[in-house]
Amino acid sequence: MNLTQLDPKTGEPSAKRYGMIVDLNRCVGCQTCTIACKHTNDTPPGVQWRRVLDVEQGRYPDVERLFLVTGCQHCAEPSCVPVCPTGATRQRADGLVTMDYDLCIGCASCAVACPYQARTIVHEEKGYYEGRTTLQEESTRHADRFGVANKCTFCVERIDTAHAEGLVPGVDPEVTPACAVSCITQAIQFGDFADPQSHVSNLARDNRSFQMHAELGNDPQIKYLYEVPQSTPGRAPDAGDVDDERLSDESNPLVGKRQTFWDYRAAMNFVLGGMASGLMVAAWLAHAAGLLAPQALRLVLVAAGAVMAVGLFFVFLKIGRKARFLYVLLRPHSSWMTRETWCVALIYPALGASLLWPAAAPLALVALGAAGFLYCQARILHASKGIPAWRAPLVPAMLGASGLYEGLGLLAVLGLFEATRVVSVAALAPAGLLLGVLNLVLWRRYLTTAKARGIGPLARRDLAAVTPWLHGLGHAVPLLLYALCLSGAAAAPLLAALAGLATAAGGALWKFVLITRACHQQGFALPMVPQRGSGKRAAPERYALG
Repeated sequence: MNLTQLDPKTGEPSAKRYGMIVDLNRCVGCQTCTIACKHTNDTPPGVQWRRVLDVEQGRYPDVERLFLVTGCQHCAEPSCVPVCPTGATRQRADGLVTMDYDLCIGCASCAVACPYQARTIVHEEKGYYEGRTTLQEESTRHADRFGVANKCTFCVERIDTAHAEGLVPGVDPEVTPACAVSCITQAIQFGDFADPQSHVSNLARDNRSFQMHAELGNDPQIKYLYEVPQSTPGRAPDAGDVDDERLSDESNPLVGKRQTFWDYRAAMNFVLGGMASGLMVAAWLAHAAGLLAPQALRLVLVAAGAVMAVGLFFVFLKIGRKARFLYVLLRPHSSWMTRETWCVALIYPALGASLLWPAAAPLALVALGAAGFLYCQARILHASKGIPAWRAPLVPAMLGASGLYEGLGLLAVLGLFEATRVVSVAALAPAGLLLGVLNLVLWRRYLTTAKARGIGPLARRDLAAVTPWLHGLGHAVPLLLYALCLSGAAAAPLLAALAGLATAAGGALWKFVLITRACHQQGFALPMVPQRGSGKRAAPERYALG
């Protein structure tokens, strides 16, 4: 990534990488930085771009208390930027991740992609006092921020002023982010990590620090100091601080809560969109195998298109700025949501052409667009890096296999009708058995590797709760019915249709649970902490000076 820009003093190319140092030893939890941020950026009620978590760990008498400053980490590799379908979230040459509120549609893709809970979306304007708005609120109102994603920008306006006036952010207070300037203990330091002589570079070099969730590869540009030479040493957390019991405690500020950005409307898109695209692909494959006549294929594709349209309508209901919905087409080079929309732009014109032009090409284009739609949908969820249960490596395969499984099942259901009947329902049964076993194996593998993949105990509990229902409804029943179809029973079409209904119900069940229940955010972590507290956690005697 090219971070070259012109130095405001010399006009020569220079590299900038702005970031922060947060000293866990110095922060006293006074919340001055949160108030300074709110005052400077005029954030609405309930929205804090800079937060300070009050963390208490251990059991009496071995306890420790510390304060953790959180907010946008302005990552060197931000996961929020590529998922944005409009380009509203972007990364500047100096590393700052900024928002263009006039481009944002409020789809919340960036919010679920962020592992640091740094995004907020306010859909309704509310004042601090119910029933009336104060003069202060009227004077600081930002109408462009409602219905769109909001985040900390490191007070980018100040940074830009510094470049124009030849000042240095992190050195000159008037061009330094408000949180750093206001910190009463100087626990927050701002500066340029690309400058080896900057204060933040010296602090990072001379003290031990960690990056939040460094294992995710975002390379966040807030570094947390946990040890100061000749003062407070650092230590790894105790086992009790990171075990399942502690991480199941919803009152623990480090534990991620369920995301609320994508609700039942998003779930309905994944459920209906997956079924519909899977049906389109399955029907075209059945046609290619000689099991479905061309006219029957067209009718099946029309039915699938209607189901997909309902799912897309739910997505439309979810976005915050509906009048801008066409902006979703702007980022095909990086956004899976944009690519999914372009697949839709292929499916429906091709579907219309197939009704007017009885040829194989439009039908094949519909199937191609549907396959792309299903794949993009799987990648959309997987790109949501801030939700551990969604970013697991098996999620794309699970969504793809489930879509095909459900599509085959719905084809069997439509086979009950004369106009859309397949030549031989029994011919679908082997594919149903194969896909059923594949979906069963993927789900079991997903569960057994969940903890190793970073899925927390709260989400694992939700997944475990739905598993018996999924195994019964979505796996056992369809597999049994498809097996009976192979026996040549006269009721094979009905058995296959019942298997298809069970398959669709099972797929809808696990997707709905995954998106609306097992959707806990990443939370926060303290891989190292200052050695201070009481009992066994107390700091050792001070090192001898001199």
